[in-house]
Amino acid sequence: MISVVELPAGPVRPARQGDVQALFALSRTFVASGELRPRPLAHYRTRIGEFLLAEGAPGESPAGCVAVRDEGRDGAVLHNFCVAHGSQGRGIGSALLRAALDRARHGGAVRLFTATTGPARLFLRNGFAPVAPERAPAAWAAALDPARGSRVYELRL
Repeated sequence: MISVVELPAGPVRPARQGDVQALFALSRTFVASGELRPRPLAHYRTRIGEFLLAEGAPGESPAGCVAVRDEGRDGAVLHNFCVAHGSQGRGIGSALLRAALDRARHGGAVRLFTATTGPARLFLRNGFAPVAPERAPAAWAAALDPARGSRVYELRL
């Protein structure tokens, strides 16, 4: 199991069923801005085991989240990576990424992929490199929406 990483706002931990609604609400902000693809509440409920959550201050909403999906021999995929606007710039994205890398490595992945429409600074600073979508797990790459202009990145673990 993944280790807990302490942050000023609280730890990064595996998400639980009780977090589903909060993850959905956090993600909706990024869906509205076009940074995330829309996903139904059921997606969060059925895939809750993939999610890591950065807790906010006591009584507050989560500060951020990321999901790590095992794609078998093809590696693993990061998705739904977001940090609440009021929590950005405090190292939460970096802590979430470290926890996600730890989870992927412990799961046996040797390659980790992600896609983003943004500048990808966090990924590039942490060793990810841009790659052609064809290098990524086929089913995941096929689900990328070309109209969004996402770029695919890979990290060898």
